[in-house]
Amino acid sequence: MAKNPFACGECHLVLADGIDQCPRHPSSKVSSDWTGYAIIMQPHRSEIAKRLQVEQPGKYALKVNIN
Repeated sequence: MAKNPFACGECHLVLADGIDQCPRHPSSKVSSDWTGYAIIMQPHRSEIAKRLQVEQPGKYALKVNIN
């Protein structure tokens, strides 16, 4: 069974395999306990991006659980 990659607790960015620190928020906690997945290509035109407060294209988790 494959392990979920980490997602940033601050911006919800899903990080590349083997990365355990968000490049956008280095001091933020990351977690492999997240659900939902959205690829946002044009944040200025996306309702999901507005709800997640995303301003940059990327792969995002919809919910990140930080323990």
